[in-house]
Amino acid sequence: MSQFPAAGPRVVVVPRTAREALRRHWRLYAYEGAELAWFMMAACVASVVLFGVGSVGVRAMPSVALRRALMGVAMGATAVMIIHSPMGRRSGAHFNPAITLTYLRLGKIGVWDALGYGVGQFVGGVAGVGVSAVMLGKLLAQPSVKYAVTVPGVGGTMGAFAAELFMASLLMGVVLWMTNRRRLAGYTSYVVGVLIAGYVFFFAPVSGFSINPARTVGSAVFAGVWTAVWVYFVAPVMGMLGAAEVYVRWFGIESVLCAKLHAAPSVLCPFACEVHAHEEAASF
Repeated sequence: MSQFPAAGPRVVVVPRTAREALRRHWRLYAYEGAELAWFMMAACVASVVLFGVGSVGVRAMPSVALRRALMGVAMGATAVMIIHSPMGRRSGAHFNPAITLTYLRLGKIGVWDALGYGVGQFVGGVAGVGVSAVMLGKLLAQPSVKYAVTVPGVGGTMGAFAAELFMASLLMGVVLWMTNRRRLAGYTSYVVGVLIAGYVFFFAPVSGFSINPARTVGSAVFAGVWTAVWVYFVAPVMGMLGAAEVYVRWFGIESVLCAKLHAAPSVLCPFACEVHAHEEAASF
């Protein structure tokens, strides 16, 4: 059975003005913000539990590698839950400006909607860390946690740039490959979760693991640490756009069907979606 939805509109009117976009899709912008806020709250709580001085995690598991592996599992599982949540299925679960910009380049989302998504994502990143700061207080501010801030580590700035570029390129390449193939599309979210878990384990010591400008800003606002912040803007965007360019040159832009990370049955799609046309052509 196909993994793509069998219901929903095929033709989507792309808003031509900011007012029209806001009127039609303001809920989607709020969903994107809420999704990243959820992700950041999970990251903050997990960081305190697994790396806070004197925490239960540190006492129970002296091994840093083990705690980092658990952190990866927690963040990967959170990403999967967000993608499958009602908000994620409706908005497409980007919760990352680099992903939204990539789909803008691919013609799947309009300019005003992309701007609305971006604003929602940055606000959500800051709000998620802010709520965590209220909940966790000094535990989140301690040096071993520092609001889950992302800064270069092993390899310095260039090491962080290379890590962020690699992670972003691979993530976007995998998403495009899987979401545009009927037999693989339903498994995209789970592979994304596995990638995130692996990224945290292998690359957190190198770059702090971001691949998301809004995620980095959310932590930096409260930590007051903006070290090499350009890395966390340039590398993710460059990596994802580069992966999209390779995909388009290899398979053609017409093969990019939708901007959702999970094709949810019976959920309206706000994007320039070609999933149904593809399904009907395949059936014919």
